[in-house]
Amino acid sequence: MLKDGMDAVDFELYDHDLKMVRLSELQGKVVLVFYPGAFTSVCEKELCTFRDMLAKFNNVNATVLGISVDTPFSNKAFAEKNKLSFRLLSDFGGAVSKQYGGVHENFAGVPNYTVAKRAVFVIESMKVIYSWVTDNPGNEPPYEEVQKVL
Repeated sequence: MLKDGMDAVDFELYDHDLKMVRLSELQGKVVLVFYPGAFTSVCEKELCTFRDMLAKFNNVNATVLGISVDTPFSNKAFAEKNKLSFRLLSDFGGAVSKQYGGVHENFAGVPNYTVAKRAVFVIESMKVIYSWVTDNPGNEPPYEEVQKVL
């Protein structure tokens, strides 16, 4: 699991429009929002909160990226339903999630269903300047802390 001060792990993932996104190619601060699954109540509330905070992030040259193990197609429907203006990336298989905040194995008692732990990382110049991870998928991140970092 990555912590403050560590080097960020570079990755390439497809977004909900099937366009490849590479972390190291993004400028400014990047907010990585790992969420367990599209169309779940806490994830919907969390990503809509980040959507509503996005104007503040734009003022500080920050890019928000949502990341889940969902397919790009599920993420697209989720983004459209919630009018999300930032990209949702598909970490199908959970490799990036495992490197950052970890995963929940057999989530909700479903064998072999692995999802990302709810986590937020702020990356600047490929360094982790803020990290928050919870083992409880029902917990939302401390939004005020993220705003202060930005």
